[in-house]
Amino acid sequence: MGHALCVCSRGTVIIDNKRYLFIQKLGEGGFSYVDLVEGLHDGHFYALKRILCHEQQDREEAQREADRHRLFHHPNVLRLVAYCLRERGTKHEAWLLLPFFKRGTLWNEIERLKDKGNFLTEDQILQLLLGICRGLEAIHAQGYAHRDLKPTNILLGDEGQPVLMDLGSMNQACIHVESSRQALALQDWAAQRCTISYRAPELFSVQSHCVIDERTDVWSLGCVLYAMMFGEGPYDMVFQKGDSVALAVQNQLSIPESPRHSSALRQLLASMMTVDPHQRPHIPLLLSQLEALQAPAPGQHTTQI
Repeated sequence: MGHALCVCSRGTVIIDNKRYLFIQKLGEGGFSYVDLVEGLHDGHFYALKRILCHEQQDREEAQREADRHRLFHHPNVLRLVAYCLRERGTKHEAWLLLPFFKRGTLWNEIERLKDKGNFLTEDQILQLLLGICRGLEAIHAQGYAHRDLKPTNILLGDEGQPVLMDLGSMNQACIHVESSRQALALQDWAAQRCTISYRAPELFSVQSHCVIDERTDVWSLGCVLYAMMFGEGPYDMVFQKGDSVALAVQNQLSIPESPRHSSALRQLLASMMTVDPHQRPHIPLLLSQLEALQAPAPGQHTTQI
């Protein structure tokens, strides 16, 4: 963990005794900012995520996010370079130093193609899906679920490999709900932490006695797959029109016909978008199906994006 941090001159900071130069702002959310910085010790670019912490609970959540990153040393899960807490008067900022991906997110790629009237090819989709599943497999193997999987939370590496980011909503994979109070608390948490148009049906109306497991991520993965196939999530327009996503997700998804997609890919999507979570496949089964689908013919190479 990085304890030593100071703003040592305008536009530079020190984290873990290394100096970083501020380059530009990359984005901001409700209580966080992301800046592009350059490591003056190595010339590499990094993303510095600064989380505003108003209370002790905020600091604890930021610490948990950093700790979750440290659980993984996997090519499809974003690694943490350094972490520290900075005091600003009575408030604090938690700083997470992360690798910078110049290609941006999967959503950036989908939008870029859509602007040209194009879509990802099936080979590209399968390759991306395989990497995303491997990242989820690593998360699930540690007993966690991501809970906020969406195209904007998937970075693309230089070779097009997907890398899962934003582990702030990650929590225990298997949750045993044993009372109406607990059910309501989980439902409220999901409303705040799980993006509505990628949220699994069982999180909209949590039952008093049920088990919520990591297959909420499989539903979200299905929404990501749909976005890769058709250029937008299956419930994006429902949300944008102001209609009820909670109601829409209770019905089996109608998948548009397209000559771009094989029946095997459509079947894979349909299995992920099963409303009943107990009928939804787990990631290992999806991985085995994907690996079978992606196996190239002798002498044939897979496509890179």
